[in-house]
Amino acid sequence: MASLGVNPSRTPQGPGPGAASGFSSPAPVAGPREAEEEEVEEEEELAEIHLCVLWNSGYMGIAYYDTSDSTIHFMPDAPDHESLKLLQRVLDEINPQSVVTSAKQDENMTRFLGKLASQEHRQPKRPEIVFLPSVDFGLEISKQRLLSGNYSFIPDSMTASEKILFLSSIIPFDCLLTVRALGGLLKFLGRRRIGVELEDYNVSVPILGFKKFMLTHLVNIDQDTYSVLQIFKSESHPSAYKVASGLKEGLSLFGILNRCRCKWGEKLLRLWFTRPTHDLGELNSRLDVIQFFLLPQNLDMAQMLHRLLGHIKNVPLILKRMKLSHTKVSDWQVLYKTVYGALGLRDACRSLPQSIQLFRDIAQEFSDDLHHIASLIGKVVDFEGSLAENRFTVLPNIDPEIDEKKRRLMGLPSFLTEVARKELENLDSRIPSCSVIYIPLIGFLLSIPRLPFMVEASDFEINGLDFMFLSEEKLHYRSARTKELDALLGDLHCEIRDQETLLMYQLQCQVLARAAVLTQVLDLASRLDVLLALASAARDYGYSRPRYSPQVLGVRIQNGRHPLMELCARTFVPNSTECGGDKGRVKVITGPNSSGKSIYLKQVAKAVNNATAQSLVLIDEFGKGTNTVDGLALLAAVLRHWLARGPTCPHIFVATNFLSLVQLQLLPQGPLVQYLTMETCEDGNDLVFFYQVCEGVAKASHASHTAAQAGLPDKLVARGKEVSDLIRSGKPIKPVKDLLKKNQMENCQTLVDKFMKLDLEDPNLDLNVFMSQEVLPVATSIL
Repeated sequence: MASLGVNPSRTPQGPGPGAASGFSSPAPVAGPREAEEEEVEEEEELAEIHLCVLWNSGYMGIAYYDTSDSTIHFMPDAPDHESLKLLQRVLDEINPQSVVTSAKQDENMTRFLGKLASQEHRQPKRPEIVFLPSVDFGLEISKQRLLSGNYSFIPDSMTASEKILFLSSIIPFDCLLTVRALGGLLKFLGRRRIGVELEDYNVSVPILGFKKFMLTHLVNIDQDTYSVLQIFKSESHPSAYKVASGLKEGLSLFGILNRCRCKWGEKLLRLWFTRPTHDLGELNSRLDVIQFFLLPQNLDMAQMLHRLLGHIKNVPLILKRMKLSHTKVSDWQVLYKTVYGALGLRDACRSLPQSIQLFRDIAQEFSDDLHHIASLIGKVVDFEGSLAENRFTVLPNIDPEIDEKKRRLMGLPSFLTEVARKELENLDSRIPSCSVIYIPLIGFLLSIPRLPFMVEASDFEINGLDFMFLSEEKLHYRSARTKELDALLGDLHCEIRDQETLLMYQLQCQVLARAAVLTQVLDLASRLDVLLALASAARDYGYSRPRYSPQVLGVRIQNGRHPLMELCARTFVPNSTECGGDKGRVKVITGPNSSGKSIYLKQVAKAVNNATAQSLVLIDEFGKGTNTVDGLALLAAVLRHWLARGPTCPHIFVATNFLSLVQLQLLPQGPLVQYLTMETCEDGNDLVFFYQVCEGVAKASHASHTAAQAGLPDKLVARGKEVSDLIRSGKPIKPVKDLLKKNQMENCQTLVDKFMKLDLEDPNLDLNVFMSQEVLPVATSIL
């Protein structure tokens, strides 16, 4: 309820305190910072992906809908093996919430989906399998669905023929399986009403664009490799409310390189990590931008672009809300800043070398439609008034009729004060004051305070007035004068709201008609954001530009470094790597524990079945947890399997403590195999690690030195070395004399039991604590 005018009183003091007010009492509204935070929170909502797939005669058609940007992604018809490896790769990458297909399917697809549905412990969660009637995937009906769709990115001014031509330039109608998959996806989205479940049935699922995606020219990396190489590392967030997923990025390669300013840049960087390409043209195009920003004279430009990218916000979310007519006040402000940020990026890129593809694309693709959008929003939207009233309001001089009604509304308080004074003269003298108020959709009312004698409903009756309701100890009536005001002034407030809402709708249509340029802004700005982030990391960490060769020559790394280990270790020694050509393709690396073999591997597995001549295979601690002989035999068999391929053998790096692999000559001799070791030096009883790789084979694992460094007693270490030497020489092991004492067997059994119960996979296990608190006391009693 809103008070309009002042509250005339019969007392000589005049209007009471706080009696004056505007025509409405706005609800509390969020300030600009809170509005921004609300928008950011919605950016972090978990997206849903719904995928549709068809497989026929060895070819696959795939399309999926991503709720995060309300966009349909499709892959043109692509060949796939009967085992559907391509489909599995897509599922692993995008993790769809549901997989839609035809109820009439090839048995290979039926078997594949049955296996997928049975994976109860699949992480992330297994998708829902949805079967639609085969008629829903008909070619002609699918084409009709695509051509008749309600797409906000297509201007209403286009004729039917122009719309067909426009869609034909985006969608590959000659890819029949893809078209049928798109048709089935549209049917599923409409039936489930994805994203518009609570809307009126005439509101369609918002589709803000079609995008093609390809899996060609991509490097295939399995999930084990991502984990071992610490590409990503999710950890529980200390605040469960901070991130929607409850996770944060731990120490990982992605974590140290992610310096993106906008969410969509971060999303693209993650996509590049999950879809690494071996397209040399694409790789060099990215590196050209990074190298440009690494030049000292371009640092200021990089910082300016970095600041502008901070204004690029979640445009797809705003466009989706516009399509559903759910636009918020903050959306207009965020969109306005985004568009002006994009114009700043365009102007800056026009001054940069146009020989670099990304600068040229931004300069050309950020069209004058951006100026048009920014001009419209800037001239129409009253940002200050909109935030104050928590609704869309327009600036003066946009609509004369709205301006006139607002002027009349602004003049009402003083006018209604006079009306209230006259009304008070005709009321019972016991009534001390009254006011005339305006309530939207109800009209003008006379409001008087509830007096002590007004107890029952019958006490509310006043001659000449129609009682309406009691609220907050005030009685509200219609009088002859308030009825005249209703007829004279009408529902000004609602009329203004309706007219401003109509203007907002017209403005939305203008923006949606130019949605294509906004989508392009997001794509190119996120690309620039990622490359600026990588340039920043390369500058700080001293990274160098790699050089790629179209020929399969191998791997050559000069003074390579582990990007994570060098940030954590007190000392880090760079190492060079050469693989292929006259340097061999199989590297067998031996050396003591803790000498750096694993780190060396990480800087440069499914592998047996999938490795090709271009694959890089890293093998660390092969056979761990198995019988020593079995582990050694398996390692030798796997390496011999690859070596038998000759010149098509993958590039392989093996770190192992199986010295018998070399001593027993289990691998064939030849140029494909090279033996490396981690350089060490014995200084008396100490073993010094140089963390430097060199040619050769380790003579021993030096386990006794490692044990001594772990804090085991000298006697225990010496006895261990003695037993090891006896085993190696094939001599019998005899107990030492001083072990023959009381309770010796019980203590030995206790020690064995402790080791047998040790869980080496326990992430909380601290071996130093175990040795000092559990092993040493028992070992000391034995000694």
